[in-house]
Amino acid sequence: MSGKRVLALYAVILFGFAVVLCRIYFLAQNPAYAARAEAQSTVSLALPTRRGNFYDCNGLPLTGLEMRWQTLCFPGENNYPRLYSETDSTGQATLYQNRNRAAPFLLETMRDLSSLGLRCFPAAKRYASVPLCQHLIGYLDADGHGAAGLEKALDDLLAGTGAHDTLRCAVTAQGRLREGETPQLIQNDSGAVGVQLTISRPVQRAAEAVAAETMTSGCILVLDVQTAAVRASVSVPGYDPDDLAASLGASDSPFLNRVLESYAVGSVFKPVLAAAALEAGLSPEYECTGAVVVDGQIFRCAGGVPHGTVNLAEALEKSCNGYFVRLGQQLSAEMLLQTAEAFGFGRQIAVAGRLYADSGNLPTAQELAQSGQLANFSFGQGSFLASPVQVAAMMNAIACGGVYRTPFFVEGTVDETQAAVSEAFSQPQGKRILSEKTVDALREMLEQVVAEGTAQDAAGLKEGAGGKTGTAQTGQFTPEGVERKNLWFAGFYPAQKPKYTIVVLQDGQTDPAYSSAAVFARLCTALRLLG
Repeated sequence: MSGKRVLALYAVILFGFAVVLCRIYFLAQNPAYAARAEAQSTVSLALPTRRGNFYDCNGLPLTGLEMRWQTLCFPGENNYPRLYSETDSTGQATLYQNRNRAAPFLLETMRDLSSLGLRCFPAAKRYASVPLCQHLIGYLDADGHGAAGLEKALDDLLAGTGAHDTLRCAVTAQGRLREGETPQLIQNDSGAVGVQLTISRPVQRAAEAVAAETMTSGCILVLDVQTAAVRASVSVPGYDPDDLAASLGASDSPFLNRVLESYAVGSVFKPVLAAAALEAGLSPEYECTGAVVVDGQIFRCAGGVPHGTVNLAEALEKSCNGYFVRLGQQLSAEMLLQTAEAFGFGRQIAVAGRLYADSGNLPTAQELAQSGQLANFSFGQGSFLASPVQVAAMMNAIACGGVYRTPFFVEGTVDETQAAVSEAFSQPQGKRILSEKTVDALREMLEQVVAEGTAQDAAGLKEGAGGKTGTAQTGQFTPEGVERKNLWFAGFYPAQKPKYTIVVLQDGQTDPAYSSAAVFARLCTALRLLG
């Protein structure tokens, strides 16, 4: 090869080398390429979005009671055998899926594993192993948004912007943390706020325990007498908010919040008629033969048992249907409707946002123009329906000296960064609907119902109690032809200076283990121990 050709070849090689060097220099100086190269060796992991918690009336948490940790895992750390026992079944599945992955990942563990040299970040479990107030609070969907109850009704407040903290890790090609680097925590708070409920955690736990021991289907509602704040709201049966699929096929409607639904109420409505009669100065006597005939229709007392001559107090004590049918006729449909409306029947009760207790069904004046409909309404049957919240509001007005207040569930929002209430919601104003004279007489009658009447299963409580039972026909039957009934008790405790108004409903029952009055008594005993 001639010298000129060699020189030409060297020139070409040198030119190519110069082009490559210039290109490398250009790439090194270009920030876009530099950022892209850095991104290829940086992994960002999203920590769970902070969601506001629920708190009770004294600031005790109702959600987020059990701590969990987000543990940062890198390949090559023997994660599967080392961490398998530190997480739940979902975490174990995560470990299996990532066992050969060349990238870091987050694993939820049940304890802080910093002592093992791992980086852990606190992230409380949303619902406790034994959930508190689960039907009222509700649950989240797969994306972490509220899907039911207050979680859904207040989702905007609880979720905030949805922003979350991020972990940024500089890694090698094998996905391990680069030498000399540490994970960076990029904080980006969602602005979510907590929500303070009127619920009292000790009262709620007591009511849940009593319900679990005594009921298969129904609800318990506890109000603070002076304010009508809801201190406990329990619905039975329950469900697991962390495993909703397990209850999807259940026939006993575990997702139904029975506190907010409407039902046939039966004789628990009779105090409304008694109040109307006392306000009108009426207390007639009636000769009960066990049944009364109205325009050819027969209305019987329980079991068709005659009560003999009874006045208003005795009729309430013995729950004499015939007496109240005749009393309803004497008072008139118009007066009954006015009194029922004053007690809050026939209208929705707001819980929060778009969540309401059902309005039930209050018969119209046109319906009650029919003698049979008026007779049925006079002892809480027929087309009349009401929710446990409405029944509780009715009994609470009697316990509170004749002042009606709408029950409420939410106190306000909580700034969790400052541990203080940031916005208090307005509370319902009281309205006098009964005279003190009427209330004194009616409360004495309801105490007699417990002491010697249909609610004797609640007798014997220290400091006494007052209330009314109700057995409502539902028109629903078992395959054996036995009618299912709604069994109610609405009462107040203690008798002289009531602190709590309590409603117990056992819905769709044929032969319950405990009467609703007995359930009430158990709860009162538990509440007395709380002080």
